[in-house]
Amino acid sequence: MTTETYRDAWGIPHLRASGARELAWAQGRVTARDRAWQIEVERHRSQGTTAAFLGAEALPWDVFARRARLDDTARRCFAALERDDPETADWVRAYTEGVNAGLAEGAARAPEFARVSLAPGTWRPWTPLGVWLTTHILFAGFPAKLWREEAVRHLGPGAAGLFATDGPGTAGSNGWLLDGTRTDSGLPLLAGDPHRFIEDPGVYQQIRLSCPEFDVVGLAVPGVPGIPHFGHTGTAAWSITNAMADYQDLYRERLRRTGAGVEALGPDGQWHAAHRHTETVGVAGEAPAKIEVIETERGPVVAGGPEGLDAVPDTHAGPPVALALRHPPRVTDDLGFGALLPLLRSRTVADVDRAFDAWAEPVNVVQAADTGGGVLHRVAGRVPVRAWANRVRPVPAWEPGHAWEGWHETARGLPEDGIAVMANQRGLAGPLGVEFAPSHRADRIRALLAGRRTWSAAGMPAIHTDTHLGSAAPLLDRLAALDGLTPGAARLRGRLLSWDRHMDAGSTDAAVYAAVRTAVVRRLAAHPVFAPLTESPAYPEVLLPWLALTPRIGFALEHLLSAEELYGVDRDAAVRAALEEVAAAPPAGTWSDTHRLAPWRALPKEGHDEPGLAGDHDCVLCTSAVPGLTDRAARGPAARYVWDLARREDSRWVVPFGADGVPGGPHHHDQLPLWLAGDLAPVVTDWTVLTREDVEPPDATPGGVLDGVPDETPDGVLDRTPDETPDRTADGMADDMADDTADVTVKAERTEKSDV
Repeated sequence: MTTETYRDAWGIPHLRASGARELAWAQGRVTARDRAWQIEVERHRSQGTTAAFLGAEALPWDVFARRARLDDTARRCFAALERDDPETADWVRAYTEGVNAGLAEGAARAPEFARVSLAPGTWRPWTPLGVWLTTHILFAGFPAKLWREEAVRHLGPGAAGLFATDGPGTAGSNGWLLDGTRTDSGLPLLAGDPHRFIEDPGVYQQIRLSCPEFDVVGLAVPGVPGIPHFGHTGTAAWSITNAMADYQDLYRERLRRTGAGVEALGPDGQWHAAHRHTETVGVAGEAPAKIEVIETERGPVVAGGPEGLDAVPDTHAGPPVALALRHPPRVTDDLGFGALLPLLRSRTVADVDRAFDAWAEPVNVVQAADTGGGVLHRVAGRVPVRAWANRVRPVPAWEPGHAWEGWHETARGLPEDGIAVMANQRGLAGPLGVEFAPSHRADRIRALLAGRRTWSAAGMPAIHTDTHLGSAAPLLDRLAALDGLTPGAARLRGRLLSWDRHMDAGSTDAAVYAAVRTAVVRRLAAHPVFAPLTESPAYPEVLLPWLALTPRIGFALEHLLSAEELYGVDRDAAVRAALEEVAAAPPAGTWSDTHRLAPWRALPKEGHDEPGLAGDHDCVLCTSAVPGLTDRAARGPAARYVWDLARREDSRWVVPFGADGVPGGPHHHDQLPLWLAGDLAPVVTDWTVLTREDVEPPDATPGGVLDGVPDETPDGVLDRTPDETPDRTADGMADDMADDTADVTVKAERTEKSDV
């Protein structure tokens, strides 16, 4: 076997190998070298072992991961992949072999390992599936059902619609397709920007994968082989956004403890045995935590238990209940990895279409095009058919009528006048979801594209970086209707009513608007009618962001100000008071002075001033602050891309930071200036202008021997009590988590809390 690694001027890896398996190994190795800390954190997150080196602050996630059985689901899905698609299973295995071959070198480059005294562990064949599942388990926002339940309980049935948002951080991905009738070249263009939580290192990895079968450039997910979301094969290209479909259910469970274990009340009125075991979660510097893991016929219990631990009140009567999570991979043993190799091999949109038939989750809207002029606009993923009540709130497991009854058919669409836009709005996926993003971004993108008959790749950044705020109208309309203002407030209102509604970084008017908006949100959130929603229910900490009142009001402000009535709240009085408040102490600077990037890092970075940003959560440049809480933006464009089907070398891309995950490296943050300015780096396709890094020797690849390698120091092994039976999967396979749960080695006590 021979693999070759090249780098372009931005340090982006271009990999060449003699076959697809060898290429997967090379991708795993280069990812381990460039992103060792990032992917090891993700591996531990999938296993629920992060608190062992990050400390008690990471414990809530570990408890959720264990109770939701993420690692066990990944194992089951990989076992099914081995049975049903051995080629893909072996390809995934090769990737993990490459990761293991590169981890020591990558960890030696990454200072974070020493900072928490962590040694790199061992990747198993199912680890990439665990990383994928962990990344997306909260993506569909099932905790929003808990918010709706609370809002309706305290405010009545209309509250769910008034507060409709898509989560505590809002989604903001954009994508658009121009067919050949709307481009200068006569062949299609794809462009867009996935908006996710901004992480450092970034959630997307620019990469090129080349072997005799295919040659693909695209954005990979570190820790996962292939190029799932955004890729260009030279003759076909694809991109996605979140479809906002609802495919995860919460069941209220009534449980009881018996001499034989735990039982759950089923819809047939009978008590049925539930799986139960205990696990011990290591916590750096503190005593380990022992947790109970329960799974009913609906799914794993993620909140509550027989004694009401994390007690979930039964709002319909009765004692505290538990909440069980049902989601497709746990039901089908399929995470959709069967789509990944066919995507790389795609030559036409028909190939892309067939590949996405195997997609499972997350449910996405897909756009694709090819050099023959073909285009594709569809939904991909698995959404169960079930009662409407399942979609909007937790449903009682003991009542009939809430079972899954098959899967929804694929939704498809066509470009209108040569344009298709996807921006999380209610569209193709409308029948599959409950809450969608407002149409502001989609409408604005279409309007901008309609302003010119034909486009080239060079014109796409103007769309990416548009800052018009479509959701400003309701607040500005209420400001315009006020009378009896003080002179200072009247002058401030005049500024806002003449403002161009662009959230530009250097705009002082945008800063004033944001300050007034924040004051309005805070005054509404403080109104006594909403007081019951300020009390945190006894849900696990991981789920509480979806139940925070102030962000909910901030993201729903447009609806709350536009509604005919709002539970007797005097909204004009709130707006008036907010305007007077800001007029008395107006912001001194520009929007970017407070609207600053706030990326997530597993270990906080000290003494670093993050850059200021343009945009806002309802702009095409969707840099999401949390109105009423903070102007800082934790979400934004996790990448930008333009795929040109006429000439792949005219394609462009950028990520927020850089290709290398190692702090201080030349390619760690070298793309940040481009990203901030809205510029894009060229996609390089000419091998002769790349720098060759190394050639792997033929014997460098392990031969698939990892399955039997014992973990070095299992810190999260199961602790079964004598009266418990081993966990069995749906097809009767014994749970082997006790054999190899975690392979973290913590060499010393955790660092001080301020360092973690």
